[in-house]
Amino acid sequence: MTVTIGRRELLAAFGGATAWPLAARAQQSAMPVVGFVNAGLPDAPLIAGFRKGLNEAGYVESQNVTVEYHWLEGQFDRLPALMDDLARRRVAVIATPSGNLAAIAAKAATTTIPIVFSVGEDPVKLGLVDSLARPGGNATGFNQFNNEITAKRLGLLHELVPKAVRIAVLVNPANAQVAESNLRGVEEAARALGLQINVLNASTSREIEAAFAALGREQADALFVAADAFFNSRPGRLATLAAHYRIPAAYSVREAVEAGGLMSYGADRADVSRQVGMYSGQILKGAKPADLPVLQSSKFEFVINAQTARLLGIEVPNALQLLADEVIE
Repeated sequence: MTVTIGRRELLAAFGGATAWPLAARAQQSAMPVVGFVNAGLPDAPLIAGFRKGLNEAGYVESQNVTVEYHWLEGQFDRLPALMDDLARRRVAVIATPSGNLAAIAAKAATTTIPIVFSVGEDPVKLGLVDSLARPGGNATGFNQFNNEITAKRLGLLHELVPKAVRIAVLVNPANAQVAESNLRGVEEAARALGLQINVLNASTSREIEAAFAALGREQADALFVAADAFFNSRPGRLATLAAHYRIPAAYSVREAVEAGGLMSYGADRADVSRQVGMYSGQILKGAKPADLPVLQSSKFEFVINAQTARLLGIEVPNALQLLADEVIE
C-alpha cells in the first residue's frame, strides 16, 4: 500500500520546519561545512574526539559549523565519487581522521579545498605534502607511524604469549596499500622474533567469519589483527570470534580489548581525531594547510584484558602489567 504524505504533514514531521525564522535558515546555510570521511562504520571515539577538537578551536557543531559524516563501511571504491562530490560542493574542509586511501582520494579530487588527514605512513611518500615542516599545498595533518607501531604490537604479543610461534595476520586486501604496509612491518618484526606468519584476508563481514574459521585449519597459535578502518569499526565482533575460537589476539584499538579481546597497542584514536578536529577548526578560522606542519602522534595505548588472559590460560607477567596503560579486570 502506498501512503501519500502532504507537504504540510511532511514538514510537521520534521519538527515544524515551516516555523523556522528566515534568519535562522540563513544562518544555517551560512555555516561552513566540514566533510568528515571514514572508511569504517560509525565510530563513537572518532566522532567524540573530532568534536572536542573543533570545540577547542572555537567551533560547536550545529551552532557555527556543520559536519557531514560519511561512513563507507569498508567500501573503498566509493571514495573517488564521494570526494568528487565534496569538491564539487566546495565544502570548507575535508577531514579524514583515519585512513591513507581517504586522504589520497581527497588530494586527487581537489588542490584547493583544505584537507586535514591522519595517515599511518609518511605523508611525503604518499604524495600528500611537500615536507612535514612545510606541507606546501592544501593538505596537512598527522602521521600515526603504523609500521613502527606494528612491530611494537607484535613484540608485546610475543611477550604476553611467548609459546605462540605460528601467528595468523588478518589484513584487508580491499585497503591494499595499508595491507601491504602492515604486512611488511609484521614480516620484518616476525623474522627478528623467530615467528612464523600466515596471512588471512577479509574485506567483508562474511570473510571475517571465514578467516576465523580457518584459524584451526592453519593451526595458528595467536592472531594479529592489522590496523585498518574496516576492522577498527568492528571491535566487538572480532573479540567475540576470538573468544569463540579461543585464540589469543592482538588489536590496534582498545575497544576490542574492552569487548573481551586479549590486548591492544596503538595510537589513541580519539586523541588523533581530536587533533584533526583542532586543525580543521584552525583552518576554518583562516589558517592555511601549507603553513600548518604535519604533526606526529605521541599518545599510544597498551591495554590488556586480564580476565581474557585467565580464560585463555595466559599468565600476564608483572613487567607487562606495569608497562600497560590499563589492565582490565
